[in-house]
Amino acid sequence: MTIRGWETRYREIRNVFGYRKHEDLVSAKKLNSKIRNRYPLSNIKKTINGQTVFIIGAGPSLSRSIPTLKKYQNITKVVADGAVQALIEHNIKPQILVTDLDGDIASIKKIGRTKIPIIIHAHGNNYDKLDIVSELQNKIGTTQTKKFGKLENFGGFTDGDRCVFLAESFNAKKIILFGMDFGNKIGKYSKKKVIDRKTKLKKLEYGKKLLEWLAKKSDSELYTTSESIKGFKKISLVDLEYIIGN
Repeated sequence: MTIRGWETRYREIRNVFGYRKHEDLVSAKKLNSKIRNRYPLSNIKKTINGQTVFIIGAGPSLSRSIPTLKKYQNITKVVADGAVQALIEHNIKPQILVTDLDGDIASIKKIGRTKIPIIIHAHGNNYDKLDIVSELQNKIGTTQTKKFGKLENFGGFTDGDRCVFLAESFNAKKIILFGMDFGNKIGKYSKKKVIDRKTKLKKLEYGKKLLEWLAKKSDSELYTTSESIKGFKKISLVDLEYIIGN
């Protein structure tokens, strides 16, 4: 299920950021050991396949999108990591959470006590955080190395673009981005504590680059209500009703 060409993108990411494949693999093995019963991929397919899917990131524009997201309660929502805190605060139910456990842990654990599936990602920098995986229900593990065991690799680097890769993997009809800004500002719901702002912004820049690469391969209709991304049609929030209805 890994998108063709991902191995090259993964190699580029390691070169750009100085990550070691061995460390990614060590974390992935730990995550794999924490998952006894994987949430069925067939259920993810039912949620996404042929549907309009909202991808909700933690960028600065998320706050202005909240009233719109509340309006469309019945649309499939895939939320990235820290952005789930905003949804919980406003009583908006996501259908899928994608996280590498950098966001608000209390919010992640709250989702983990529900029937909502959590896509948990392992990489070299979150080995210690993976201990909480045992406390979470309905989980699917992912890795950025080759998939193995109970782990999948749908592609993607940051939580936000991994949401999009997930939706693409399961053939969403329309993918619409909210709070996916990839600019020079970090949203208040993003990583709980940003120690290295320069690296964080560099990751966002690369996440955008990956989405532009994915757009060339995608069969989905791609839209963004956030910052412009090549291959995604830029729309306003008032355009949604027409796009969703057609």
